[in-house]
Amino acid sequence: MVINNSTNSGQKHQGLRARDMSTITHGKSIASIGNLKNDPDHLLVLVHGILASTGDWTYAEAELKRRLGKNFLIYVSSSNTYTKTFTGIDGAGKRLADEVLQVVKKTKSLKRISFLAHSLGGLFARYAIAVLYSLNTYNRDQPGDLENNMAENSQRSSFSKGGMIAGLEPINFITLATPHLGVRGKRQLPFLLGVPILEKLAAPIAPFFVGRTGSQLFLTDGKPNKPPLLLRMASDCEDGKFLSALGAFRCRIVYANVSYDHMVGWRTSSIRRETELVKAKEAAQNAPDTQKTVEYHEIVEEEIIQGLQQLGWKKVDVSFHSAFWPFFAHNNIHVLHPPDLSDCDGVIAHVADSLKQQEASSILAANL
Repeated sequence: MVINNSTNSGQKHQGLRARDMSTITHGKSIASIGNLKNDPDHLLVLVHGILASTGDWTYAEAELKRRLGKNFLIYVSSSNTYTKTFTGIDGAGKRLADEVLQVVKKTKSLKRISFLAHSLGGLFARYAIAVLYSLNTYNRDQPGDLENNMAENSQRSSFSKGGMIAGLEPINFITLATPHLGVRGKRQLPFLLGVPILEKLAAPIAPFFVGRTGSQLFLTDGKPNKPPLLLRMASDCEDGKFLSALGAFRCRIVYANVSYDHMVGWRTSSIRRETELVKAKEAAQNAPDTQKTVEYHEIVEEEIIQGLQQLGWKKVDVSFHSAFWPFFAHNNIHVLHPPDLSDCDGVIAHVADSLKQQEASSILAANL
């Protein structure tokens, strides 16, 4: 397995083998310096994808606990298992937000929060953080409850790269093979093999199989006065401070399979455009026909990219071409099964190193 790093600013790719990465410390660890009581103060929320359950994270959870130590409370979300993932990104995001709030209320030692989400779970997490976002620092020892504090702050309209998530300092937002741009378009849903007729038929059929989530992923949930949800989630709007919430995190990382992912295309999971688009959006909306409908959804995708790329992202391209089972890349990227026959645990090792690096930076900054 090979991992390549890049950023929005166009830096050159830097190839590396995740299995060779290591973090070396001397004397006391940064975590032990920042947390003398040994209580977890950093919440890491793991979010699974479509038709999945907490069991999908069994190996990754154990590996992350081993690598990250007691300073992290690793919590596997259970509020959107199996067919609950069909009820819409917004509905699942709200359930996830409620679940995170309960964890935060029960664990008083928490100060920081990070998310690691696989596939559709990345969109659930993006919606949830907008629900949990508040502009100002919140002290849980002060009178009043957390939900009211966030509701009051959500009324402010200015875009900010500061703020809190569930009253905690946001550190890392990491997604693995998440369809940030949806799945409509050429090879965005790879198991359709790029066959035009199959890709055209998939959009109207999807809601019958995966409910509201299907229409949202295919960008067909929009109305004349209301754009598709994924487009709204690339901005701050009346539905939530989606961009501000993402911008509040110190580090945003997307991991994307270059090939062999049968569920999510490389372009949508890495938030990249295939071509630059200059289209007449109003004409496509006001006089729809087959060609103009295609153009409209291309424009929507472009607007989503422009919205999300207002923020800095670290983009990590992953290739399983040398793995024993390369065709299971979508599951390999978060190690659905123990990596007995391949080196697919390298992504989790890479994630753990990124989390430790940001943890060290945040603790050092707090102690300065």
